[in-house]
This record gives sequence, C-alpha cells and structure tokens, in this order.
Amino acid sequence: MQIYCDFDGTVTRQDTTDLVLRELAAPGWEQLEAAWTSGEISAAKCMREQVALIGGDDAALEAVLAQVDLRPGFRSFVRWCDRQSLPLTIVSDGVDRLIRSVLARHGLQHLPVVANRLSGAPGQRRLEQPWSEPTCAAGSGVCKCRVVRPDRRSSMVYVGDGRSDFCVAESAGLLFARGALARHCVQNRLAFVPYDTFADVHRYLFLVHQENLTPAEWLVAGTIGEMA
Repeated sequence: MQIYCDFDGTVTRQDTTDLVLRELAAPGWEQLEAAWTSGEISAAKCMREQVALIGGDDAALEAVLAQVDLRPGFRSFVRWCDRQSLPLTIVSDGVDRLIRSVLARHGLQHLPVVANRLSGAPGQRRLEQPWSEPTCAAGSGVCKCRVVRPDRRSSMVYVGDGRSDFCVAESAGLLFARGALARHCVQNRLAFVPYDTFADVHRYLFLVHQENLTPAEWLVAGTIGEMA
C-alpha cells in the first residue's frame, strides 16, 4: 500500500499558495486566477506567473506561512503510517518551499514532497516545474498521473480535494475525496470514500490494513461514496 496526499485543502485547512498571494503578491494575481478558472490559461502557466508576483523577504513569507493550520487528525495519521511502515508522500501542484515550511513547523519534515520548486531570491522568485507533462489532463505544473507509477496504481491510496486530483481519481485503488474532487467523482460515477478530517481517513485505512484487504476489496468498500 502506497499513500499519496494532496496538500492545499487536504492536509491543510487553507490553500497555502492563495494565502501567500493574498498577503504578499503584487496586483494581478487574481486576474490570473480568473483566467485559469475560465480556461484561458493552464494551471501551470497561472502558477508560474502568480509566483513571479510574490514580494516580501523570507521573514515575511515565513510569517504568512505560520498562519496555516493542518486539517485535524493529520499528525496522528502520519504517526500511524510511520508505525505501520506505510509510505506516505505529499504530491501537490503547490510550491515545495511553502509546503516544507508548514510541515516542518508541525514536526513532519520527514515526509517526502513532490511539488513545484520555488527558486530565486526575494523579489526575483520564479517557479520551476520539473514534474510537468505537456499532455497532462489537468494542465498542472505537477502532473500527478506522472508521479504515480502506472504499475502501482492498483495498490495506491489517494487523498485529495481539488481539480488537480481529477485525473488520479480515475486510477486510484482507494480514493478519499472531499470538495471539488468529491463532486467530480459523483458526476462521473467514480467510487470514493468521503472524508472531513484525517480521523475519517485513519479509521477507514486502519480497517483496510487490519483486515489485509486486497485492492479489489478496496474498490468494493469505496463504492459507499458513490452510493451516498
């Protein structure tokens, strides 16, 4: 079993990148957001251009990130995964520097992170997208289907909430969904398990792990979300 978690809105209560943009970015980032939402530009282009607008020094950036809260139950869930030797990876279309800062503040810096890379000095920040894919169905800077190896998807657990998770939703062995991702699953009749906090995820996976269910049995169990 390999567990992947989205970050913004999934591991955290807030969207970390949006919070930083609201606090530190020059005018124009909201217009870029609107252009992405309407389909005029890709998510990858939107993120690159928004990050270029972020001002403030490192201290100002860290002060904003200190406002980010984790979704309830996540730290306990990580500790359980560690004890059970279950690999847990953060895979996000967000920004690695922001994600790692939030995780470190909560003592979770050991978690592997796959995300867009922030580089450059304050005032000259830019976004690198080593996980991008020209054919990415979501148009994201991090193509999550590229991160999750095809030969391992049947044994993959995915936890998400947003548009960048749509393509992965179709191939996850067991999917936990909320927000826009849950609505997408209902509209497309994709099996999923609804969740609010990580206590919900923890409780469900505890039973899966304890009963040693097969990937096929995960799918059967997951249909409770589709039928809800």
